[in-house]
Amino acid sequence: STISKNSLKASLLQLECHFTWTLLTEDVGLEALEQTIVDHIEFVKESSIVDYNILSYVCHLKKSNEEALRNLQKAEEAAQKYHPDEIARRSLVTWGNYAWIYYHMERYEEAQTYVSKVENICKKLSSTAHWKIQLPEIYAEQGWAFLRFGRKYFEKAKNCFENALKSEPDNPDFHAGYAIATYRLEDLAQRYGGEISQSLNALKRAVELNPNNTTIMALLALELQRLKQVNEGERYIEEGLKKTPDLPIFLRYAANFYRKKGYVDKAVEILKKALALTPSSVFLHHQLGLCYRDKIFQLKNRRNTEEEVENLIQLTIFHFKTVVKKKPVFFYAHGDLAKMYALAKRYEEAEETFQGVLHRKDLPCGDKQELYFQYGNFQCFQMNSKSKAIKCYIEGLKIEDDSCGRNKCRKAAERLLKQKIKSGLGDATDIGMLGLVHKLTGKKQEAIQCYKKAIVLDPSNEDYQNALCELQLSI
Repeated sequence: STISKNSLKASLLQLECHFTWTLLTEDVGLEALEQTIVDHIEFVKESSIVDYNILSYVCHLKKSNEEALRNLQKAEEAAQKYHPDEIARRSLVTWGNYAWIYYHMERYEEAQTYVSKVENICKKLSSTAHWKIQLPEIYAEQGWAFLRFGRKYFEKAKNCFENALKSEPDNPDFHAGYAIATYRLEDLAQRYGGEISQSLNALKRAVELNPNNTTIMALLALELQRLKQVNEGERYIEEGLKKTPDLPIFLRYAANFYRKKGYVDKAVEILKKALALTPSSVFLHHQLGLCYRDKIFQLKNRRNTEEEVENLIQLTIFHFKTVVKKKPVFFYAHGDLAKMYALAKRYEEAEETFQGVLHRKDLPCGDKQELYFQYGNFQCFQMNSKSKAIKCYIEGLKIEDDSCGRNKCRKAAERLLKQKIKSGLGDATDIGMLGLVHKLTGKKQEAIQCYKKAIVLDPSNEDYQNALCELQLSI
């Protein structure tokens, strides 16, 4: 009956589980995410409850609810195996997911059974009457889910682990999650501009509490490398290679460390080993592509390497194409692929790749600005069209979010326009465009000077008149 369905829905919304944490399909590549979790389950047994729970949610998003139920069963088995003394406490998220999946399958009786199960446990565990329980494990599990769903969620992930740590300040798992979230937020701030908070102390504490977790060790190494403490970083990488020589998630970071250090061959060797263990990992394909790209630039300046360079270009394109196909929301990789096509003189494919990604509705501003910058460079240096390049840079500038990409667009547009004007080839359009660049970046006085000059050269142009008026009024 509909009444029970409605009251059931109200109860379901009270549950703490993946279905109530607003994890949106459009923020991930489902295929790539599923593969990442499956690989993680194979290699990292102790987090299997959390992994099976999120895998069940991913299966549901892929419209396979039967498969989702099978994974929840595995989560229950993992709870019995690893936490026999607190099965109920460890199964709350699992049972919440069960309830939701049965609800979506229109098996309302079963859904209600799981809702009641959760309610009863919460009443036992919680002194308050309210059954939305704030257990640190649940905060942590939410944190791990947020980390899996990509960068829009990293800030939320950090908050979840902070909440979990309030109850258990020395819990190694919560510290690990907190350190990873902090590291990733710092990485984003580096890339897109923004508030940079250092993750060094969080990583050091997490390594102290998790001496066998080589993944965190590798992140600490990368952080030390970023802070120019390369030798200290490398000690952690070497220790990790001894402890877990066959752990793909560690190997990918170790390879990243060596690539950044300039040891590209060593990085390739490590990545090939990791790819043999997890052949579908998007991250490994991307890193291999970056390594081969680095090798191309190393070889390009030497003689007699044309054939080798040609082979490397084909390999790089193969790996980047794999990434874009398996994980369309890995936006950076689209730019990497387009630039490789350009290097291979496959200009039509480069053009298509840029156009394809720039027209996507789900492209975040920071990425869009970075891609407009790369597209502008392609127009400028490969297609020899400075006017098209300037248009691309200005498109990037029109997006007002502050980011590294926007800053690059500004510098590039200014450089080209000033060169043209200085050489005496600049007309009213170029001076007007420079005015627009200044206007978009808040340099009002410079913009006013440019528009005044443009109006002298082209007195009937209303756009310049209007822009000038608007600027003078805003001062």
